[in-house]
Amino acid sequence: MVTQRLLLISPVRNEEAHLELIAGAVARQTRQPDAWIVVNDGSTDRTGEILGGLAERLAFLSAIDVAPRPAAVNDRLAAAADARAFNLGLASVPWRQFSHIAKLDGDTELPSCYFESLLAEFDRDPALGLAGGVYADPSPHGTGWEVVAIPLDYHVPGTLKCYSLPCFEAVGGMQERLGWDTIDEVYARMHGYRTRAFAELVALHHRPRASADGTLRGRARHGQCVYIAQFPPTWVALRSVKMARSRPRVLSGVAFLYGYLRAAARRVPRVDDRAFRRFVRRELRMRMMRRLPLLKTTAPPPRRG
Repeated sequence: MVTQRLLLISPVRNEEAHLELIAGAVARQTRQPDAWIVVNDGSTDRTGEILGGLAERLAFLSAIDVAPRPAAVNDRLAAAADARAFNLGLASVPWRQFSHIAKLDGDTELPSCYFESLLAEFDRDPALGLAGGVYADPSPHGTGWEVVAIPLDYHVPGTLKCYSLPCFEAVGGMQERLGWDTIDEVYARMHGYRTRAFAELVALHHRPRASADGTLRGRARHGQCVYIAQFPPTWVALRSVKMARSRPRVLSGVAFLYGYLRAAARRVPRVDDRAFRRFVRRELRMRMMRRLPLLKTTAPPPRRG
């Protein structure tokens, strides 16, 4: 068995309400990270002060302060602020000395067995390159938590990603652009790695559920993400119909399609890699065939290239 060394990086901004709770969950891990870099990305609340106290108590935690910067856009997710902060933390340590590199957001509370269980999965499956758990949001009805549904067999939430070192190097690290948390998964699979989430590892996401305005902006951002990642228009149209069933109904699908079309009209830079585009579209065809059994006997196999 190869000795596992885990590097955890957390980009945080204005997380004074959650930071002590999240740090406590990391400290209680049955398998703690070997190093935890927390990047304070221009917080204007008590995040920096709280981090100073945590660094004194937790020997494996180091804090980095980034001066506030004027944002080109108000939406930090659209500006890929987390990815930039993550890379600042990565550059502060000799990261190739670690066997696994993980990202954890400052509002996400881990179960105590999280890293022990996740590293065991990597050890069990040498082809596993990118993995994580799932997360639950507070119920909008105030009655506990609701696990956010994701496709477990290939997607890992951005707040909970963990890469093996070879996979992280193969995908070129974390790209500082909108859609980075889809792009990395595609490149991982292109290089022969498995990507998946484990339903039994449930983290608690303490940010409240978005308002209607925030939700619609998120749907539009998702539409832009799939444009950047070279998803074809036919798939986008079908996806917008399905998304229209989500709350707020109809408007969710409209916002998703609007985000895609707006990105196309603005000629937002896409992943400039023909092999990436072919791989994405081949995967989508294969998934559609699995979901529609009749197509397995009537449709030709997907062409290569």
